[in-house]
This record gives sequence, structure tokens and C-alpha cells, in this order.
Amino acid sequence: MHDETKLLAGGMLMLSLATCALVVLPYLTVRDPKPTEGLKPYTSAELRGRSQYIAHGCVSCHSQQPRAKKLAPDLARGWGRASVAGDYAYDSPHLLGTMRTGPDLMNIGARQPSEAWHLGHLYQPRAYVHGSIMPSYPFLFELKEKAEAGDLVVKLPPGHVSPGLTLVAKQEAIDLVAYLKALDRTMPALPGGAAP
Repeated sequence: MHDETKLLAGGMLMLSLATCALVVLPYLTVRDPKPTEGLKPYTSAELRGRSQYIAHGCVSCHSQQPRAKKLAPDLARGWGRASVAGDYAYDSPHLLGTMRTGPDLMNIGARQPSEAWHLGHLYQPRAYVHGSIMPSYPFLFELKEKAEAGDLVVKLPPGHVSPGLTLVAKQEAIDLVAYLKALDRTMPALPGGAAP
């Protein structure tokens, strides 16, 4: 090839095609996702909890994007249906995650709806999941001699709190659990109840 014009034109054509395929078409497909039917915006407590989730780096170990059955065994693990763009309509920034050191949390609100379980698990993960490598978050709780009116007392399995002390959840822990419980995308992903 001795004609630089043809070479330059061919390169520009290939760059244009690649840009259309990798940038323009995906943008047109998912630029304005409508919320999945039944999905509600986060409450103020859930938004505060989402901030705690981000601040404590939970997204470093947990993803929020169950994959399709043909790509991964996420459905068999009980993590729920594959996520769709509408599942993230109220998320900004999106917390998809890049690692799965722990389980996917997109549907943890459906799999584990117990506030008591979540609070206890945050304080001492190994009391609930044997061999867990998740760090504990004791700074989200307070040990008191006696609970006061309005305190949310956390009951742990025996041997995880010193005798004579009461474990009380701080507001940050309560908000974080509210966010985790809001992670429930078990509604049908597509109109009419079809699965993706």
C-alpha cells in the first residue's frame, strides 16, 4: 500500500465502526433506564445507609450484579435473577462492584430480611457465618451496662458479648441495615413477569 490516503481513510473507518459498536449503541440502549416495575426510591434512612456502605468499602468485596444463568451459577447460589438496567434506576453512583470476596448482595434484603441477623453479622460475622473473612464493625455499636429507652439492643449468640454488658446499635448501623434490607430485586425484570 503506497497510498497514505487510503490507509488513513481505512483507519478512520475502523475507528468509527468500533466507536459505534462499543460506545454509541450501548449508550442508546441503556441511557434512560426506567425503574424495574415495583422498584421504589430509597428512603432517607436507606440513603444514609448507602453512604455507610460506600464509606466502609463494602463494594470492595461484594458485588451487586447477579449474572445470567449461562454466565455464572449465581441463580443456583440463591443470589437471584440476573440484574437489568432498571434495577439501578435510583442508584448513583452504581455499586456494581468488581470483586466477589463475599457473596453478591443485590438481593440480600430478600434472602436475609432479619434486621437482628444483619446487626449481629455486622458486629461479629463469624458468629453467624463460620469461617467468614469479613471484618467486624464494632465501632457501629456501643457496649452499655444497661440499655436506655429508644436503644436498639442487639442479641448475639452466647459468648460474643461480655457478661453484664448490653450491645446497642448506633444509628449508622441501623441505617446500613436499612440499606441492605432495601436490596431486594426479586420482582420480575421485564414487563409481564418474563425473566431476562
